[in-house]
Amino acid sequence: MTSTIGSATATKGAAPGPGAAARRRRRGRRFLTPPWWFAAPALAVYALVVLYPALAGMVYAFTDWNGLGERNFVGLDNFSRLFGDESARGSLLNTLLLTVAIVLVQNGIGLLLALGVHTRIKSRSVLRVVFFAPAVVSPVMVAFLWKYIYNPAPDAGLNGILGAVGLGGLRQDWLGDPGLALWSVAGMVIWQFAGYSMVIFLAGLEGVPAELHEAAMIDGAGRWQRFRHVTWPLLAPAVTINLMLSTIGGLKLFDQVYAATNGGPGYASETLSTVLYKQAFVFGNFGYSTAIALVLALFVAAVSMVQVYYLRGREVSG
Repeated sequence: MTSTIGSATATKGAAPGPGAAARRRRRGRRFLTPPWWFAAPALAVYALVVLYPALAGMVYAFTDWNGLGERNFVGLDNFSRLFGDESARGSLLNTLLLTVAIVLVQNGIGLLLALGVHTRIKSRSVLRVVFFAPAVVSPVMVAFLWKYIYNPAPDAGLNGILGAVGLGGLRQDWLGDPGLALWSVAGMVIWQFAGYSMVIFLAGLEGVPAELHEAAMIDGAGRWQRFRHVTWPLLAPAVTINLMLSTIGGLKLFDQVYAATNGGPGYASETLSTVLYKQAFVFGNFGYSTAIALVLALFVAAVSMVQVYYLRGREVSG
C-alpha cells in the first residue's frame, strides 16, 4: 500500500510526458494555420483605419488641437463648452426630434408596405423593387432631388402639385421656413429608407407559418386579431433590427441635412453631425469636434444597448 501511494505521488510530481508537450505544440501552431494568416491583412487594415483613429480621437477630445499645430491638454474644457453651447444643445434636440420622427414614421410605413406586398397581388414583385429602389440611391443625390421638389417657387415641385390640385393655400417654403426645415429633411429620409424597412419586415413575414393563420381563422379570429396575436409577436426580430438601424441612422444623420439645408435656416435643422463637421473643417476646432464625436458615439452606444436589452426581452417574452 505504501509503495502504491508513493508511486502515485511521484507520478503527479513528475514532468509532463511527451504527449502533453505535443499537445502544447499543436495549440501553439493553431495561431499559425492558414485562416489566421488570411485574416491578418484585414485585421491590420481594420486596426489602421478604425481602431487607431478612434483611439486618437479619444485623446484629441481632451486637447485644443486645431488640425495643424501642437496640441495642448485642456482636460474637460471641450465637454463643458459643448454642454454650455446653446447651438450645440439645439442641435442635440434637433437630432432627437429627427430620430423619433424617422423611427416612428419610417418603420410604420415600412410595415404597411410589407403587409401590402406580402399579399397575392400580381404586381407584388414589381412593387417591392419600386419601393426598395430609393434605398440604393446616394443620400446626397436624394437630397438634391428633394431640394428641387421643395422648390419654394409657386409653380415648381411640390408647390406646383399643390396648386394644380387646388391646394395652393398649402404652398410653403419647405426648406427656408425654420419651422418646417427639420421635418422636410425627415420626409426625404423617410421616403428613401421606408423601402429598406419594408424588406426587413417582409423577411419577417415570410417566416410566419401559414398554419398559424389558418388555425386562428378556424378559431374565428379576424384579420386584426390575427395580426395582433399571431403576426406581430413573430415579427419581433424584424422589429428589433429595424428600430436599431433607423435609430442609429437618425442619430448620426449628416448627408441629407448638409446637402439640403446645411443646417439652416439659422440653426433650425442643425444636427450633432453637422456641428461636428463645421467645427472641424470650417472653424478648425478639431479638439472640440472630436469631443462632440465622442459624446455622440457614447450616446448612440447607450441608446443602442437600451434598445437591445428591451427589444431582446420582448422577443423572448413574445
